Amino acid sequence: MITPNFSMDELKFDEKGLIPAIVVDAVSKQVLTLAYMNRESLQITLEKELSCFFSRSRQELWLKGEHSGNVQHVVSITADCDKDALQVMVEPEGPACHLGTKSCFSFPFGESEARHEFSLEGLMKLIEGRKTEKKEGSYTTYLFEKGLDKILKKVGEECTEVIIAAKAEDRAETVYEISDLVYHVMVLMIEAGISLEDIHRELASRHVIDHKVKQEKMTK
Repeated sequence: MITPNFSMDELKFDEKGLIPAIVVDAVSKQVLTLAYMNRESLQITLEKELSCFFSRSRQELWLKGEHSGNVQHVVSITADCDKDALQVMVEPEGPACHLGTKSCFSFPFGESEARHEFSLEGLMKLIEGRKTEKKEGSYTTYLFEKGLDKILKKVGEECTEVIIAAKAEDRAETVYEISDLVYHVMVLMIEAGISLEDIHRELASRHVIDHKVKQEKMTK
């Protein structure tokens, strides 16, 4: 169960008893959907640690994934500065949208020509695309064509470059070399069938273990 840090009475529900809930993927930080909660659905969300909303069209409670299996495990709930909207961080099992897409926000309306959005998830998709749809002249495609041994060799080389730059206390060069290393590790991940979510889960499990160890030491 999730224990709230302040009373639900401090939240500002609208005249229909609803409060908007922006649901965000805790790993990718992608906005998944905009839904609404009433007091009862929010309480269920806290108790079950699963997202539960109030359907305005059906006028009933809606436990996400109850029928489809696409549940959303709630990581945290944060109110905005006016306490009239919620951000719900979740770890989803399956798509959030009834159309079968990961996010309900899947129809690009406009994009700046001068500025481009970047994310590790987007880079992973680009790298994966270079493996499934080989592009002539692409260095990434070249690595996949050469195979695992070549990829591992490049990861090893980049590790050495990071060490040399860091030992020289050259911050700019260290950032540059770490970026090269991250890219080649991501190529290795695609080759090995490892996702960013796999790494996130592993690191998250270590965080839980570390937190428990610290608590045990403090109680001794």
